Amino acid sequence: MTHVEPTKFGRFIDNIEETSIALCMGLMTIVTFANVVARYVFNSNILWALELTVFLFAWLVLMGSSYAVKKHIHIGVDVVINLVSKKTRKTLALLAVTASLAFSILLLIGSWNYWYPFATERAWLETEDIPMPEIFAFMADTFNEGEAYEKIPRFIPYAALPLGLALITFRFLQLAWKIITGEIDQIIASHEVEEDLEAIKEAYEKEMTMDDFPMKKEKV
Repeated sequence: MTHVEPTKFGRFIDNIEETSIALCMGLMTIVTFANVVARYVFNSNILWALELTVFLFAWLVLMGSSYAVKKHIHIGVDVVINLVSKKTRKTLALLAVTASLAFSILLLIGSWNYWYPFATERAWLETEDIPMPEIFAFMADTFNEGEAYEKIPRFIPYAALPLGLALITFRFLQLAWKIITGEIDQIIASHEVEEDLEAIKEAYEKEMTMDDFPMKKEKV
């Protein structure tokens, strides 16, 4: 298998996914911790904490799914795949990617059709509890006919659907191209951990061999 360096656009997409995943995970942790402290220490409650955490989790899942496609860490069974020839394995991989790509495109179309009305004729709909930050106040002129939002409009958190599925579709297109060009020949769960353990084992055995060599030489 050959290794191809990612393009600038590819690195840009990677940065979007990695930053989004880290940001969502960090914010979820901070908000949840703050709400626990407020509830059990100050006998209070952050009203918007639960709703925000749910939306952040949705973003995390979709961005993480896209990133998992890139890293080949979605669960896969390779018992049968490893028994067939490389050509057959490549054909099976193409069939799998084609099916996955068709499914992701259908979901992308559906998610866009669901999200788009919230950004147009239903842009006035707000979330239940999450207050609107002042930094996003300019959106009222564009989406709500100048009327200020009290809560975050729903089209903002719901944007996770079309954006996440667009990234997933892009990743499956990448996989298809890698299979066609011969860079990879299968889509399975990643064996990075097994490979790392094997590398550590080899390094340890090599180090032990080097340590034993002077001792053997002294005995001689």
